[in-house]
Amino acid sequence: MNYSDAERISTYLEKLGLEPAFKNKADLPAKDLESADLIVFVTCGVRQSAEDRVYGQISNLRKKYPEKIIVLTGCLAHRKDVQLRLRGKVDLFFSINSLGELENWIIDNYLKIVNCKLKIPARKYCTHNKYLSIKPIYKKAYQAFVPVMTGCNNFCAYCVVPYARGREYSRPAEDILKEVKSLVKEGCKEIVLLGQNVNSYRSGKINFPKLLKLIEKIFGRFWLTFLTSHPKDMSRELIETISKSKKTCEYVSLPAQSGDDDILRKMNRKYSIDHYRDLVNKIRAAYKKYHPEVFPSISTDIIVGFPGETKKQFENTAKLFREMEFDMSYISQYSPRPETAAWKLKDNVSKKEKIRREKVLTKILEKTALENNKKYVDKTVEVLVDKRFDLEKFRTSARKGKVEPWKEKYQGHARTQKKVIFFSKKMITVGSFAKVKITKAKAFGLEGELLI
Repeated sequence: MNYSDAERISTYLEKLGLEPAFKNKADLPAKDLESADLIVFVTCGVRQSAEDRVYGQISNLRKKYPEKIIVLTGCLAHRKDVQLRLRGKVDLFFSINSLGELENWIIDNYLKIVNCKLKIPARKYCTHNKYLSIKPIYKKAYQAFVPVMTGCNNFCAYCVVPYARGREYSRPAEDILKEVKSLVKEGCKEIVLLGQNVNSYRSGKINFPKLLKLIEKIFGRFWLTFLTSHPKDMSRELIETISKSKKTCEYVSLPAQSGDDDILRKMNRKYSIDHYRDLVNKIRAAYKKYHPEVFPSISTDIIVGFPGETKKQFENTAKLFREMEFDMSYISQYSPRPETAAWKLKDNVSKKEKIRREKVLTKILEKTALENNKKYVDKTVEVLVDKRFDLEKFRTSARKGKVEPWKEKYQGHARTQKKVIFFSKKMITVGSFAKVKITKAKAFGLEGELLI
């Protein structure tokens, strides 16, 4: 979502007449920071580690470039303690839903942006509607992140999103369809629908399953993926829709957060572990019914060390991991977040114990993911090519006898979002589809050879 927000902010600023200091780069080199007059931080406040990185980066930038304009948006922008800590280092804090604040500030202060030839428009306030309707300049021509809704109404005890993003707001279906049609027409190969709680989407009579069906009808060859689902909103209709679909990828992100019912209640998650198990089993059963040749990939999110989590309660989470045999998981150590309900609870699980619990789950995940990936060996999968490896480094590796020097090395991902490393005797275009025969399975990836 932050990546998508950054694309929209960049596009918005370019329409005002500002020019980006860098183009089409995954990382921002130091030389581009030197040439930039305005630096925008799109922040995440879900974990303390992400927040700490923001403090460090901004402090270093302000010391090195005291003349530059630094503004901050995203999850941390509204917090008074963050604003106090960064006072004198950040010139403006603004809500992601209120780009007009940034626009007005630039208009009032644009002479400070020395290299900017600003197109001064009539002042306006960028609301939810305008923010989500901005057609961004996508950084990748073959992959696009398309927000369908923003905000959240769930108020999970550990989560800052309802405070940082506000209540749920769904984009009109016609706007989403228009954006997706335009992307596909321009050659985009993968559409990723985004929302903090994407399966609670509703625009009039159109709910999320109906939206997927409408996108499915759009002419063209493309993949469709979505992030992230809440188990309480994973309906039978949605399971049927994705398992029957030809364009929706066989990948479901379904955060459990804990494997213990008491902890789930404290987290305000509003479902039981039995309900969660039932959902995963229904998803797998539906794919087996409609596409028996498909192995759907199930991903989850887990928080270890939530306040009051006992070793026995953690063991219930470990048990869930073994039973569900997840393909992927984002395992995080609990960190208290200001304004949340859990902020008032005593963070009584030690850092050492949180690290231990994370390692236990990671070890289980490595085992189940490897077993799942072994199913792909000797099978052919469709891959979207993401990267061509540096030739000189690859040739050096080849000279050491690891691979044939006359082959090219690529990285892509399958419809299940599994990473695939493959080799080819011919050049392949990044952003294109390729058929790869899998020859080796690893815990968190596959290896293979291009089929010619």
